[in-house]
This record gives sequence, structure tokens and C-alpha cells, in this order.
Amino acid sequence: MIDDETRYRAVDSRDSRFDGVFFTAVRTTGIYCRPSCPAVTPKRVNCTFYPTAAAAQGAGYRACRRCRPDSVPGSPEWNHRADLVGRAMRLIGDGVVDREGVAGLASRLGYSARQLQRQLTAELGAGPLALARAQRAQTARLLLQTTELPVTEIAFAAGFASVRQFNDTVREVYDRTPSGLRAERATGRRTVGATAGTLSLRLAYRGALDSDHLIDFLALRAVPGVEEVVPGGRPGVRTYRRTLALPYGHGIAEVDGLGGADPATRGWLDCRLTLTDLRDLTTAVHRLRALFDLDADPDAVDEQLAAHHGLGALVRARPGLRSPGHVDPHELAARAVLGQQITVAAARTLAARLAETYGAALPRPSGGLRLLFPTAAALAGAEDADLAMPDSRRRALRGLCAALAEGAVRLDGGVDREQAAADLLALPGIGPWTVGYLRMRALADPDVFLPGDVGVRHGLARLGLPGDPRSAERTARAWAPWRSYAVHRLWLAATGEAAGPGPGAAVAPDRLVAVAAGTEETP
Repeated sequence: MIDDETRYRAVDSRDSRFDGVFFTAVRTTGIYCRPSCPAVTPKRVNCTFYPTAAAAQGAGYRACRRCRPDSVPGSPEWNHRADLVGRAMRLIGDGVVDREGVAGLASRLGYSARQLQRQLTAELGAGPLALARAQRAQTARLLLQTTELPVTEIAFAAGFASVRQFNDTVREVYDRTPSGLRAERATGRRTVGATAGTLSLRLAYRGALDSDHLIDFLALRAVPGVEEVVPGGRPGVRTYRRTLALPYGHGIAEVDGLGGADPATRGWLDCRLTLTDLRDLTTAVHRLRALFDLDADPDAVDEQLAAHHGLGALVRARPGLRSPGHVDPHELAARAVLGQQITVAAARTLAARLAETYGAALPRPSGGLRLLFPTAAALAGAEDADLAMPDSRRRALRGLCAALAEGAVRLDGGVDREQAAADLLALPGIGPWTVGYLRMRALADPDVFLPGDVGVRHGLARLGLPGDPRSAERTARAWAPWRSYAVHRLWLAATGEAAGPGPGAAVAPDRLVAVAAGTEETP
């Protein structure tokens, strides 16, 4: 928690680390800004601070056209908070209010619409409709300034119920008509035709970002036909590409690594999205941000981990390490079970075979991308001949996928993490390692530790720390609440990709396995 005086000091120093954490509204100008806005710092007496852009808009302020406060990274609070507000914000970010309304959001969270409205308003200064409205306005601006789509199409693609509502919102938030906002797009910025369905955008982040780690992590696990890592458009840049199953259609996402760019000054990753239905834009962006952990606060994470004598050297050598999430928790859950007792490479091969058999083919291949990963329902009915694994793992896979397809187990952003963990553990063949791994990646839990993981044990050994599960648990207490990030650093240490002071041979990354509840499971 930070007070208003701390907030004002951040504004006075134009500290970009606080972008998205709060917004500054200036009474004399009637606008709200991000903390790092380059404009002249307003007097303290004229400043009011809001936790969300929606709250500032609700108070009658319009967005600054200079710093574009609607394009900042999301607050890191929504990464780690497990309470009602955190869960609601994750679902709103995924577009649930636009698709299902406030009643649908409340139902997913297990609260009445009135209770939800009251709690969000009390803490964030805005209810679910206002929060979704602010998100729609940002999507509308992006489409207006990056495409040549007709304004009417943009209104509905952004999630508005009518063109009139769209026009009124754009005028209120940006103090411009839609056509005026479109005329302000950056000179020379490439626009996309109405029929192409492709958008070029920037995914903002705060602080340092180790994009090499993200790309390496995803490349090692990439399922052929569904994912790939290819050379980017600039020397030294690699691009992660994958297919996306989305609420209204499907898409193809491309995200470039930083290459030689300075992550501390760059502030964004280049992204391209090809969508069959532009109404999926908000959801696709939200899921990619989760995949790359772009709303994290790396300064807070690294400060905590660097204070520990074991991890300090690793943090200083590679600042800004993120904890990758996933774009589809059902896919991740199935792949976690597929990988039990086999190597990462073998799990990837098995996943590719199932994608070929049960995945939906794209109408037109794009590079090496041809398939959508199979749905949970499709895998629940997979034939024995297609599941080259022991009977116990077949039962575990089918049981998990059936539970996901039926809704008996939920892994979306609005689920209570403890309840999800209990539901998963009740399924046959699902042990603590699988549950921890899914909490870390599917549920964006920043404080998961995997004491039985062999990669973690090897990483600890290379740092000269005891690796038995009980001792590892004790050591990891000092890393809370960022133990998920510590796990990634230990995995890097185990593979020899991060310098460590301790002894121990490196383990090939595709040979890492984890041991939990009497079974071996692959990370």
C-alpha cells in the first residue's frame, strides 16, 4: 500500500514503475495521466489519485492525449491478489462483462451483482460496468488508430452495444469524436485494411524484461503445428507465434522478443494479431499479456529475491525474469498430464500427435501454424490407440479433461485458487506437482514453490543449498510472496543458463522431470 505523498513523489520524478498502479487526475486541467507523464508536474493541491482509469473517468476526467494513460501495463495487484476484487479484475480483463454482462461475471465469482458492485466501487472507485467501459474505450482507440475499419464496425468490435454508446464514450474519455481520434494517429504508423483482420500493436511492460528467458521457455515446450519460434524481422530478434482459440473465433498471435533493445528503455513488445473476429481483440491481448507476465512488478520481485544470499547473484546477472502464464488453461492442464513421467521433448511430441488427430485445422496455414490445440471435451473422448501412455495416465488425462469440459473443475482467472487446487487434487492421477504447476501458470499465482521438482533440486545444489524437499521448503520461505519467480531462476541454474556459485553438473533442459506424490511429472 502506498499513500498519496508517495504517489505524488512518483509523479514528480516521472517514475514509470508506477504506470498502471495508479492514475493522477489534475483538477485545473480536467485530465488524468500516468505517473510518468512528461508534462509539467502539477501542484500537489490540484492532484487526486485514482486506482483505475475507470474511477478517474467516472469522476469526470478525460485521458491525457500526451501520455495515453489507457495504454499502460495493468496493475501488478491483479497478478497476485486472490480475493474477490483481484479475481473480478482478471475476468473483466478477459472480456467477460462484454460477453456475459455483470450478471455473468457475478455468477462466475459466486456473488450477487449487488455485492460485486458494492465491493468493486468501494475499493476501486468504479463498478464492473465502468471498468469494462474503460477497457472498451481503450480497444476502440487502438482500432481507430491502427486500422482503416469503418467506425460502425469498430464500435461493435470494441464491445459497445450501439454506435451512439460508442460515440458518447469516446467523446467523454478522449474529448474527441471517433473521427478526430483517428486523425491523431502517429504519423507513419502502419494501418491495416478492413479485410485483413491483422493488427499491429505494442504490449507495454514496466521495469526490466528478460525476453530471452520467455522465448527460450516457450520454444522448449512449443507444440508443432500450434506454436513455433522463428527468426524475427530484425537481426537478433526471435518471434513467438501460436494459434489462439477465442470466444468468437480463432486467431494467430506473433510476439517479438527484444533482441538487442534495452528492456529498461523500450517499454513494450511488438505484437501482431490476426483475428477472424475483431470482437476477440480485448481477450487476445489480455491472454498474451498473461502468457508473457507483462503486468508484473519486476523491481519488487527482484528486490525480494536478490536479498537472499543464494539467489542474489542470479538476479543481478539476469534482472527482469518473468513467470510465464498461458493463453488457455485447459490446454496447459492437458499438457501437464501428458508430460507425467516423460521428458519435455517426449511430452511435446505426444501433444503434437494429439493436436494432429483431435485439433481443429486452420482454414489456411500460416507458416508452421496449422492447428488449434484440442479442446478438453475432444481429449476426454480420445481413443486408447491415440494415447501412448500408461493406463493410469490415460485415466488421469480423461478424468481431468472431462471435469474441465463439464465445469466441475475451473481454471479461469476468476476461480478461487484454493478451491481449484482442492478440486484438482480430488481427481485421480493429479498430484501436488501438477496442481502447483497449474497454479503457477494457469492461475498466475506468483507464490508457488515445487519442492519435489528435480530441476528445483538441481538448481539448489548448484547454489550450494540443500535440495531435499523439507529443507527446500524452509529455504523458500524467504522468497515469499514471489516463489514462482524463484522456481524459474532455479530451473535456469539447473540447466547451466544462469551463473551460480555452487557446485553441480548442469541438467539438459529437455531432461528435467519433477517428483511429487510418488510419480514423476515433467515441468
